[in-house]
Amino acid sequence: FRAQCSQRLQCPRMDLCHVPAAREKGWYLALMAPNVKGPNYAWLDPSRLYCHPQGLQDCVADLLQPFQGDAIDVVAGIDAMGFILGAAAAATLRKGFLAIRKAGHLCVQTVAQPYTDYSGREKVMEVRTDAISPGLRILLVDQWVETGGTMRAAIELVERLGGVVAGVAAICIESSEGGKWIQERYKCSHCVPPRLQPRFDQHQ
Repeated sequence: FRAQCSQRLQCPRMDLCHVPAAREKGWYLALMAPNVKGPNYAWLDPSRLYCHPQGLQDCVADLLQPFQGDAIDVVAGIDAMGFILGAAAAATLRKGFLAIRKAGHLCVQTVAQPYTDYSGREKVMEVRTDAISPGLRILLVDQWVETGGTMRAAIELVERLGGVVAGVAAICIESSEGGKWIQERYKCSHCVPPRLQPRFDQHQ
């Protein structure tokens, strides 16, 4: 298997087969690549984590562990990178997946919510109005919670339609004002060990 994996997946700069002997929570965080293009981009790129078979599986398992036994009806992923983890989480839980989109992509009736993203840009998020019924319990998933503006907009959309936020999951929830606001009010899950949280908060 190792030989087949190497032939199919490995390239000179990306070994997608190596798995550490001790897979502690968050081991896969080291797969992420730092920003080399400047301040207009996110400070880390998780793409290699998603390409790594065991890394992705372990990341999703760690995100879902706190919600074992909880009532979850639907997993919602936030446009765009939240679609990856959200769909993987939905498949693992055997639940449906709902896409919460940036405005302008849905051709059906929607409800919209303006927000400011991590870069300070003003945007609008929307979701189809028929997807969330009163009392529906939704696990919200995104790649990252930095300032919390994007996730708070998703929370607002769910609750305006009568849904219940069953939880919030992201690879990292930073200890920003917005991140703390979310963690104080909702059950949350992320993958960063406490000893590494200060480094992630400082984007190191």
